[in-house]
Amino acid sequence: MRDIDEFSITQAVIEANRNGNARLVTIMESLVRHLHEFAREVRLTEDEWFQGIRFLTETGQMCDEKRQEFILLSDTLGLSTLVTALNNRKPQECTEATVFGPFYVEDSPAVNNGDDIANGAHGIPCFVSGSVHGLDGKPVAAAELTVWQCDDDGLYDVQRPDLDHFQGRARLLTDAEGRFNFRSILAVPYPIPHDGPVGRMLEGLGRHPWRPAHLHFKIEAAGYERLITHIFRHDDKYLDSDAVFGVRSTLISNWTPHPPGAAPDGTPMDQPYYTLYQDFVLCPNSAAEAKGITAR
Repeated sequence: MRDIDEFSITQAVIEANRNGNARLVTIMESLVRHLHEFAREVRLTEDEWFQGIRFLTETGQMCDEKRQEFILLSDTLGLSTLVTALNNRKPQECTEATVFGPFYVEDSPAVNNGDDIANGAHGIPCFVSGSVHGLDGKPVAAAELTVWQCDDDGLYDVQRPDLDHFQGRARLLTDAEGRFNFRSILAVPYPIPHDGPVGRMLEGLGRHPWRPAHLHFKIEAAGYERLITHIFRHDDKYLDSDAVFGVRSTLISNWTPHPPGAAPDGTPMDQPYYTLYQDFVLCPNSAAEAKGITAR
């Protein structure tokens, strides 16, 4: 590997990487080809290359157990949505998947149907209900729903360092008829964290950091593929400019406003509130592969 120039370097790196894990070799060969071609195409300067290294270094330095700046970077570059689409080809009748987002946490508190998952989070009351069933229309009993959302200030509980308990997130099971219901607060739009390198990148590109109002769901049940998705508010102004490209038309639902009165569970409400009803259709394990489904 002597006398390498701007053209021979690519093949030299690929040849050096030929030994080892076969899948890793395949990934790295393609990565090197595209990365090198990118540098040649834009005629990357040494100063720009150093700025890129500094950007990635600062991105890593912003990561901790409560914030994942690299996920934000992946999300805002559309890579998260691309990987989600590649790995979630399903029959058209199934509920679509979308990006995970950076604010999921393990071991959300377990609650019962009907419980208030807001747990003190500020916001307009919202009563959520729905059902989970399979492609055959049969209800999926004991499906585990993990739900999480921001509060009325646009912050998730993990973004509040002084908070010593979970808010706006929970785990619950569907009943024998595949039904679920819980009380929470109205989802609102919020900006992704933009006080770090990803925020500076968006500003430099003339982009805003806002996400449309949504409620996160992760649904798991025996015999079915895991579903990670959002449900978006139909009246949000950011639906067509989501900073992380997560919106799907099939995931937009009506959040219905109500005047003070009796809530769906009979609770007397002295203030306005909202309701959301949402059905989810899970994909049976291997159903997509068996039918040769392609991405929608």
